[in-house]
Amino acid sequence: MKALIAMSGGVDSSVAAKLTQAAGYDCIGCTMKLFEQPPGEEDPTNSRSCCSLDDAEDARSIATRLGMPFYVFNYQEDFRRSVIEPFIEDYVNGRTPNPCINCNRDLKFGALLQRARQLDCDYVVTGHYARIERDEQTGKYLLKKGLDPSKDQSYVLYNLTQDQLAHVLLPLGELEKSYVRQVAEENGFVNADKPDSQDICFVPDGDYAGMIRRYTGRDFPPGEFVDLEGKHMGTHKGIIHYTIGQTRRLGQAFGRPRYVCRIDAASNRIWLGGPDDVYSSYAKAGNFNWIGGQPEGEIRCKVRTRYKQKEQWATVRPVIKDKAREGAGADQASPEAEIFFDEPQRAITPGQAAVLYDGDTVLGGGTIKER
Repeated sequence: MKALIAMSGGVDSSVAAKLTQAAGYDCIGCTMKLFEQPPGEEDPTNSRSCCSLDDAEDARSIATRLGMPFYVFNYQEDFRRSVIEPFIEDYVNGRTPNPCINCNRDLKFGALLQRARQLDCDYVVTGHYARIERDEQTGKYLLKKGLDPSKDQSYVLYNLTQDQLAHVLLPLGELEKSYVRQVAEENGFVNADKPDSQDICFVPDGDYAGMIRRYTGRDFPPGEFVDLEGKHMGTHKGIIHYTIGQTRRLGQAFGRPRYVCRIDAASNRIWLGGPDDVYSSYAKAGNFNWIGGQPEGEIRCKVRTRYKQKEQWATVRPVIKDKAREGAGADQASPEAEIFFDEPQRAITPGQAAVLYDGDTVLGGGTIKER
């Protein structure tokens, strides 16, 4: 069996390559060239970007050490279209995106899986901390949490389909990070002590607003802060600087803590409220992916609305389309779901993902549209 290993230059994907090879697979290493920092815009914080030339050379070094072929595939245009531009569109429209979800869906398990098939590879391998299992009773594949709770990445993989799960290997899903570094050290990998990437690769300094201004060549005008009754409270510096639940760096003092409760791009207004006003018991998510198939009715499960958030109990109801109005395609699985939480949740944010769990199994997820 042949496997195409996605190697970022970090320790996780390098150990994934080693373990896949040790399991007897015929391996090919590759790095996806996704983004290159423009000249004159070097990262002022010296934080590590996952797309740097140094990372590609580290990946090549590991592949050479393991004796496997290595390639660099240029996906910069795909990355711009599928990740960067939707990221900007979300912020411009008052949403807060998670670009890693788009990258996984369209690049790592979309374009790269297609490339693997062109190379007659049976699998794509990544260093994600999650597990894939096959249910012997139903024959369907399951996506499960990684066993190391501090590294679990199942939240950003909810878009995986049955076909993708059948052709993806995640060797680190049952391992702890400390053991992964131990394997790297024992094999003399140059990146054994390399720190994990903490930032979005195309915004290494964390200045999202600055990146959006440079990329678009646009200025985003100030607008009005209002309270929940619509009363003027002050002036904000442009909606791309804010997200739901934000209370710091609002640009002015209000005498008591104020929190962003709503962002409206059409009116260029931001609604502020008190600490209790950022809580909500309801969310509606679109572009929904049900990994094992859409349930016939509402279900009880746990839901996570942020990457590091602890899952919370909720009732989830798929939105069933009106067959008379929607026509022949109306009996297809609905791309939307409504989520009713048992307890109010803080800062449910449009643009983020709502991911559903049954124990450690991911049922599916979608992009939050309303709260």
